[in-house]
Amino acid sequence: MTTEALTSTEYIKHHLQNLTCGIGDGGFHCAHTPEEAQGLGFWALNVDTIGVSLVLGALFLFLFHRVARKATAGVPSGAQNFVEWVVEFIDGSVRGSFAARNDLVAPLAMTIFVWIFLMNGMDLIPIDWIPSVAQWMNLNHFKAVPTTDVNATIGMALGVFILVLFYSFKIKGAGGFFGELTLQPFGKFILLRPVNLILELINLITKPVSLALRLFGNMYAGEMVFILIALLPFYLQWVLSLPWAIFHILIITLQAFIFMTLTIVYLDMAHQEHH
Repeated sequence: MTTEALTSTEYIKHHLQNLTCGIGDGGFHCAHTPEEAQGLGFWALNVDTIGVSLVLGALFLFLFHRVARKATAGVPSGAQNFVEWVVEFIDGSVRGSFAARNDLVAPLAMTIFVWIFLMNGMDLIPIDWIPSVAQWMNLNHFKAVPTTDVNATIGMALGVFILVLFYSFKIKGAGGFFGELTLQPFGKFILLRPVNLILELINLITKPVSLALRLFGNMYAGEMVFILIALLPFYLQWVLSLPWAIFHILIITLQAFIFMTLTIVYLDMAHQEHH
């Protein structure tokens, strides 16, 4: 797909539409337009988001498992050095933000950081390469960056939120958990308990919402910049895309780190008992 074949508006819409498939009036099929995608209903799937996410997740597991199997106490290889650095970095982040003891938190933090980093990193592939391959395969649309799909970021945030609720109940018990919702921030005065409940519920719900929308918003904006640069004349594309790509590496890493850090902090709060 080239800028010559489409107007600027059509080009932007094309690159922002997912490969959405589902069961519509004509049976199972993939949508050609955003309006058709909406008509597929709630159970429509963004196949590109799911596919790329699974491939990158499998790549992460394969590479780290392979390095772990070949790890040596002698002179380490470059891959082992890198994996050890990642593990030490994650371990330091968990130790600095998580006061309780839970063997799940460090592996979860590493999975979140590396997986989101890989998904964000797909934004560094030239904007037309993957859609062109998809077009050759008769796929009308294909978004290669899963984290620019709000469904993906909300799904990850809800996963974290479920863990927060689970450990809140497990560590504090039902009484302790609901006590936090009704006795803070204005204390035990009975008339203010409904106010406490409303404020604490808002605070609780904003955790997954902020996780999801922060990652989605930053990555969506970054992808939009790449799309707009691709609409410029060829000689300007190289002048602008390279500096933006270098700067975007910082955004890619920072957003993965923020999502991981907030996950650790939220789980730490779930393990803290308030008296």
